[in-house]
Amino acid sequence: MRLSLPSTTRRSFLVGTAIGVPALLTHGRALAASDPFTQGVASGDPLPNGFVIWTRIAPDILAPDGLGGAPDNIPLRWEVAADQAFRHVVRAGDALARHAMGATVHVEVDGLQPDRPYWYRFIAYGVNSQVGRAWTAPAPGAPVQAVRFAAATCSHWELGYFSAYRHMARDEDSRFTLFLGDYIYESAGRPLSREKGIVRSYGDLPEADSLANYRRRYALHHSDPDLRALHAAAPAIAIWDDHEVQDDYSGIWSEDPALAPAAFVRRRQAAYRAFVENLPVRLSRVVHGQQFRINWRLQWGTLAQFDMVDGRQFRSPQACAAGLPSRKGHVAPVDCADFDDPSRTYLGFEQERWLYDGWSKSHARWNVLVQNLLVAPMTFASPQGPALWTDSWNGFGAARQRLIDAMVSSRLANPVTLAGDYHSFWCNNLFRNFDKPEERPVAAEFVVSSITSSGPPEGYYKAAMPNNPQIRYFDSSHRGYMSFDLTPARLDARCMAISDRADPRATLSVLHTASVAAGTPGLA
Repeated sequence: MRLSLPSTTRRSFLVGTAIGVPALLTHGRALAASDPFTQGVASGDPLPNGFVIWTRIAPDILAPDGLGGAPDNIPLRWEVAADQAFRHVVRAGDALARHAMGATVHVEVDGLQPDRPYWYRFIAYGVNSQVGRAWTAPAPGAPVQAVRFAAATCSHWELGYFSAYRHMARDEDSRFTLFLGDYIYESAGRPLSREKGIVRSYGDLPEADSLANYRRRYALHHSDPDLRALHAAAPAIAIWDDHEVQDDYSGIWSEDPALAPAAFVRRRQAAYRAFVENLPVRLSRVVHGQQFRINWRLQWGTLAQFDMVDGRQFRSPQACAAGLPSRKGHVAPVDCADFDDPSRTYLGFEQERWLYDGWSKSHARWNVLVQNLLVAPMTFASPQGPALWTDSWNGFGAARQRLIDAMVSSRLANPVTLAGDYHSFWCNNLFRNFDKPEERPVAAEFVVSSITSSGPPEGYYKAAMPNNPQIRYFDSSHRGYMSFDLTPARLDARCMAISDRADPRATLSVLHTASVAAGTPGLA
């Protein structure tokens, strides 16, 4: 079924036919304002037999009700092809863009061949969407020899352009993108002021604290051509951190002690719903009635197991916050009892069991933990003596010990952890006993810098490095992302830095490289 647009917006031609990755970078900019696909297209959650494809119909992206100015139940056609020109369409069907899902569409495509590219598009109002490229995962047990992937985090709209996303999209060899959290920022807009570090404004958008306002914040991000290009170029695998809801929240506890948990949970559920609506996640996996579960496990043949976990929803309260005016992360003395309290959990005990059970059964050559915050401890000097930052695994020291003990007891092959949040690049070693760095590491850790968000004070952190030998590399002055090449023999990581977040044409360079050799835990 086709609908007719008003005569002022009717298109007499189709766009988005045979397009390769380089063309995807400019195609979104060429679409007229009347095009129904203002939010682009995306794919995600790859499996050996398929993936999710996503789009949103939003002619008025910032409509106050968060529904994008679209009528309800808009019919769309979707197509998946084995070639860019869509001469060989292998799957097709119909879907509805419904107000109940914020005018988004999620299609769980199956019946495809493993470990190969496919191209997809949507059709609405007689108009073809931008074309996206997706990639299926290898078959179970397939002897995969290599995979490249990228990781990104912390894209604050106000603080810069998303040039890093554009450069990520240009890498045609990258099979998928890991979004490690802070995909949006919930905070209220501020006046445009380069003197304050603000590059572009939220305009009149209020703080995202309701379903409508969270939807509008995602809509603003998806208006960015570089983010749309990245989503069209490769599948997305996304977890959340705090700014998708509220800065530094922990479990059911708001950063504001005056906000009761029941009230905060209502806000949190609205935020989770908007996340699920606006990212290409597999609804059949994530949505459980009124609950949302983002942890899942991806097998990439025999080469790697990727475990995605939720590091916010099931946490205990922020550590060492009693009597403070805010529950935000802060520096607290190392003798705070919360740090080593075994009753405290970072992942939630149910999710811990799920993760550790999966590790005990893993036969993968590499095991990559995809999560949101720094695992390695980082001790600072303070007037009260040595101190730790609470809004990281530091604040859940006993839970961190369980995590590392599980890596050891399960004899997990070549464990590696990824993290975001810190707006800086880190390459770390993880030890079973962090007070004995002369011991053999258990795992390597890589922390990804931000797409735009400002880094922590570099001098303060570097002054602490002599007392933190587990930190092998640190840089907080550059924005960017990380790119990884994984083979049976090694993992190679590259810290990719953009020249200037305030420049929409920022260039890209390799800031630092690090490697992990199979069979030798920790950094080479």
